[in-house]
Amino acid sequence: MKQKLILIGNGMAGIRTLEEILKKEPNKFEITVFGEEPHPNYNRILLSSVLQGDASIDSIVLNSYEWYESNHIELFTGDPVVKVDSKKQVVLSQSGVSRSYDKLIFATGSNPFMLPLPGADKEGVIAFRNIKDCETMIDTAKHYKKAAVIGGGLLGLEAARGLLNLNMEVEVIHIADYLMERQLDDQAGKMLKEELEAQGMKFRLNAHTERITGKKRVDGVLFKDGSKLDADLVVMAVGIKPNVALAKETGLDTNRAILVNNYMETSIPSVYAVGECAEHNGTVYGLVAPLYEQGKALAEHICSEETLSEPGYQGSIIYTQLKVSGVDVFSAGRFQDGEKTKSIRVHDEFEGIFKKVVVEGNKVIGAVLFGDTSDSPRLLTMMRTGQDISNMNKVAILPSENESDEKESVVVAMADSETICGCNGVSKGDIVAAIQDQGLSTVEQVKACTNASRSCGGCKPLVAELLAVTTGEDASSQKEPICGCTDLSHEEVASEIRDKGLSYVREVMNVLGWSTENGCSKCRPAVNYYLGLNNPIEYEDDSTSKFVNERLHANIQNDGTFSVVPRMYGGVTDPEQLRKIADVADKYKVPLLKVTGGQRIDLLGIAKEDLPNVWNDLGMRSGYAYGKSIRTVKTCVGENFCRFGTQDSIGLGIQIEKKYEGLSTPHKVKMAVSACPRNCAESGIKDIGIVGVEGAWEVYVGGNGGVDLRGAELFSKVETSQEVLDIISAFLQFYREDARYLERTSHWVERVGLTHIKKVLSDDETKAQLIERVELALTKQNDPWSSVLESKDKQQELYEKKEVEVTN
Repeated sequence: MKQKLILIGNGMAGIRTLEEILKKEPNKFEITVFGEEPHPNYNRILLSSVLQGDASIDSIVLNSYEWYESNHIELFTGDPVVKVDSKKQVVLSQSGVSRSYDKLIFATGSNPFMLPLPGADKEGVIAFRNIKDCETMIDTAKHYKKAAVIGGGLLGLEAARGLLNLNMEVEVIHIADYLMERQLDDQAGKMLKEELEAQGMKFRLNAHTERITGKKRVDGVLFKDGSKLDADLVVMAVGIKPNVALAKETGLDTNRAILVNNYMETSIPSVYAVGECAEHNGTVYGLVAPLYEQGKALAEHICSEETLSEPGYQGSIIYTQLKVSGVDVFSAGRFQDGEKTKSIRVHDEFEGIFKKVVVEGNKVIGAVLFGDTSDSPRLLTMMRTGQDISNMNKVAILPSENESDEKESVVVAMADSETICGCNGVSKGDIVAAIQDQGLSTVEQVKACTNASRSCGGCKPLVAELLAVTTGEDASSQKEPICGCTDLSHEEVASEIRDKGLSYVREVMNVLGWSTENGCSKCRPAVNYYLGLNNPIEYEDDSTSKFVNERLHANIQNDGTFSVVPRMYGGVTDPEQLRKIADVADKYKVPLLKVTGGQRIDLLGIAKEDLPNVWNDLGMRSGYAYGKSIRTVKTCVGENFCRFGTQDSIGLGIQIEKKYEGLSTPHKVKMAVSACPRNCAESGIKDIGIVGVEGAWEVYVGGNGGVDLRGAELFSKVETSQEVLDIISAFLQFYREDARYLERTSHWVERVGLTHIKKVLSDDETKAQLIERVELALTKQNDPWSSVLESKDKQQELYEKKEVEVTN
């Protein structure tokens, strides 16, 4: 029989440990995972990219729900373990789930450290540690403009950069006299400050915070010198502390964290610890590379259980390779000068480059690189191997400074043993072997096969360069595959579906040679979309290939409940609808009703099993607030009520919303109709915006009011409402057919160019064909809430039992 293995914690270190275990012994354990957050395992390193608008939540997921399912792992999200009985070998979760174990792994990670300042409990004072914090900052930026970030380390600077991108005024408060003092020396820290100031960031160094001011919500920060900084949001990014509360209650030996030996064993038999909650030989590691090394060592031991033949975990050289607001930074080992050390320095003020290599006893013991980190793999290898440099000169230690070798590829000069991906411990030799043995041709394939560039992504350029050198092809110019399951692009998949007349998701994957049998959370929804686009009448949506929000027809919230947004055409409602919404809110004890930016009412906090009854009691159509589809048409009051209005914006808005309601699109589409150039409906930042002028309508396209703010561009000016509808139909269908799945209209317009779109739609025959095809697609539209209410099977399948969900 399989041994029962329980993992407490659903983060990067714990799940990497499971990956290593499954690689060695895929059938040895019956695995259960308990996670505190309502998400699958995601890349916490890239939260700053989400905040800065460079990535979406679903794009940073490392292990989708399908991964857990395909590996037969029982997963409980949003349900942390609250008690461990180590004598009976049983764990109990917050919701009352009880499971027994043979082996137990603590991977509880760390909690953000919040300074115990007076006022730290006020509304608007948060940490920056998880998805919820990220979402809070994005939402706050919509309503407030001044932010203070306490902490000038990496996390604080990343938070500040993100808030700047959200159009907030940001000042970083730091207690030291230069930034990132744990990763940089004073010279590199000062250069970083100058670079970030040029980007618009402000700093208050050597600053000692006394308290946070405000009544219910924060309004500022008061310093010990009596000065004050106004702030509507305070982000504390001053460090982390190991989460060991449960470990202490369980009786495990702890110091700063859970004490472990070289095999990651704790003081209680059959109980292990890995990651930020583990302390090995007096050191607690907070970087991903050492945590993955621990996971590999634990997997070796737990699968073999031979303590004599295996070395176990021996500790790690602490190093950091990162990009801070676009600036490449690397540091490793002991990089501060000492009495017995000597340093090699390169400081190029023209290029903004600083390099420092610290030597002791003819060995490199530390390094700091700023602006150019190409020497980092070699320096790290020298430190790890203890290479004797007594016969080497400065040029040999920093080869990138040798002008005679400037044209030589960095990866060509690297030895096979040198590390390309430090986070995941992948060497040049590992990658070359995988490329040659597996016939890999894209960076995504290399990542999927070797894990190189899977974490911080900083090594991706090196991986691409090594791929180009090994295959003889330029990886940077290669097409981007739809995901790691195939080397086909979005365009190629859509084309193959059309040309081969493919009809089912599994059929597409089988015929087109997917490397994984069931695909993944990236490709399955895309393939499902392209199939529906190709055959809108006969194709039946594959609900298992849709994101959880679209499958359940409601938006999932961070606590696992859902929000319901009923349709209000053009933002217009009546007393009967309002009474229904109020009655439903009372009946189901809805925690929050919120008027949305799309002029509708959002009912938040509804349990999944209550959704069908809520829809039935409302008796209103779905507002599609969850879908990759036409969502809402915002309107101003128009000529009937506004003294500035020149057109009937409400009438046209309702006509547009009713016509295109529920139409599936590559990404969400928002529209607006304003009755005059005052633009009260915000038509200028919508995917499609209509603005009334005297005797005519102006049509704008490609706007985006989110983090990636983009003003819509004027497409045309027409006189009649029918002309507006024709333009919308042709534009939407061209977007549906030409854009890649999950590509917003703003990104599509930028990629293909508005001039090209205008040229295509200026051909009368092409325009008529596009309109005809969108009209055909619209004949298949029906209200999903009504469809669920009419089907007992759907209600039972989707709302009455636990299911594996695709992340959104």
